[in-house]
Amino acid sequence: MSLSLHTSGYRARLRQRLMLAFTGYTVLVSALFGLFAMAFVYTVEDQFFDSALRQEAQAQDISLRAGQGWREPAQDFIRLYRPGQALPEDLARARLREPRSRELSGEQGRHYHLWPLPEQGALLVAEVSGQLIVRPMRRQLLVWLGAWGGGLALLALGLGWWLARRTSAPLARLAQTVAQSQPEQLPTDLAARYGDDEVGLLAAHLAQLNQRTREFIAREQAFSRDASHELRTPLAVLSLACERLAGQGLPPAQSATLNSMRAALWQLQQTVELLLALSREASPSLSPSPILGQAEPQALLPQIEQLVLAHAPLLDQQGIDLELEVPATLTRPWPPALTQLLLTNLLGNALAHRQTPQIRISADAQRLSIANASAAPPEALLGTDAAGRQPGLKGEGSAGLGLGLPIVRRLAERHGLRLELQHASGWTTVSLMGAPSEPSALDTGTRTEHTMS
Repeated sequence: MSLSLHTSGYRARLRQRLMLAFTGYTVLVSALFGLFAMAFVYTVEDQFFDSALRQEAQAQDISLRAGQGWREPAQDFIRLYRPGQALPEDLARARLREPRSRELSGEQGRHYHLWPLPEQGALLVAEVSGQLIVRPMRRQLLVWLGAWGGGLALLALGLGWWLARRTSAPLARLAQTVAQSQPEQLPTDLAARYGDDEVGLLAAHLAQLNQRTREFIAREQAFSRDASHELRTPLAVLSLACERLAGQGLPPAQSATLNSMRAALWQLQQTVELLLALSREASPSLSPSPILGQAEPQALLPQIEQLVLAHAPLLDQQGIDLELEVPATLTRPWPPALTQLLLTNLLGNALAHRQTPQIRISADAQRLSIANASAAPPEALLGTDAAGRQPGLKGEGSAGLGLGLPIVRRLAERHGLRLELQHASGWTTVSLMGAPSEPSALDTGTRTEHTMS
């Protein structure tokens, strides 16, 4: 069976992630350093104006201490406003809005830096709109930073693509090789195709695993062939011997025993065929097994009656009171061999774990059930796994007959059936349920009951 996996999508996503990681990191770093650059040039410019105002304030203080009074500011963009002198209207309004700010924006593009002289109650004002350097060239700075950032992003994108290609290409080839492998032709030379890196190490381990898997498959196939031959041959000999005995005209008592032996032998043959079919890999492309046959609706009651007749000596020996509640017209699209095998093992478990002679076999349109009075099963049997199925474990000390619930469950699931175990009021009930769309015919007015003691 070939596995068809589309690895190109995974490769593309891996490359995209690496490329996006490189590009995103570069854009983030570029934007961060661009922000730092703009903050730096604005800070340097503001420090230049603050330095000019500080020097003018020192000069005014020296002049006042020398008794020379207020002096005219040395810089033509600096104005001295003495106590009581009115400020420009736009500056006065800006100070009302932000009284503690030392940098204010005026009207018509004017921009002010302030330096108060608290001892004299005066104010130095620098109107720096004509001295600004950064603001006029801010657009050019942003374009320059954006161009360099875009160029670095493209470089990072190319570097990410190159690195992603070198990283993901070996992984993609390895994934494609594994996806195209077949169970009977698993590649064992993967390590020779890759270098001495992480991908090569992964390939080497996969090659070792494939070699072990091939050996395991070979052993299993050889075992299935040998088991098929070794099991079918003695069964065929026994069947031929029974046929010869049947043709010798045995007395009635011996004929009944022989018939029970032939029924048990037929059941054992079906068991072997079904177990061998179960050991093979399930695939939609495989044709149905001739033993399993086609899923044609079959009357359920005759199959159960045949099972009861095959077990009649055992049931009589143990004094079993067997009650059948199966509508005569109820059908199931199950192969007869499958029905016999499942019912035989479920009946064997009921016989092994019963506390009273009563056993009930009932069926309706939804389920086929076998119930017996018994102690409560272990919680592991009544619980469900992560998929919502009952595990049906059989412990080491179990006295159950037949194949056990695990194989019964596997056989049921192989044919789309579900096994359910319940315990209530001292009775344990094992039920087989088919798919919701499974066809069945039910005549509610016809019910057959058999009691065997």
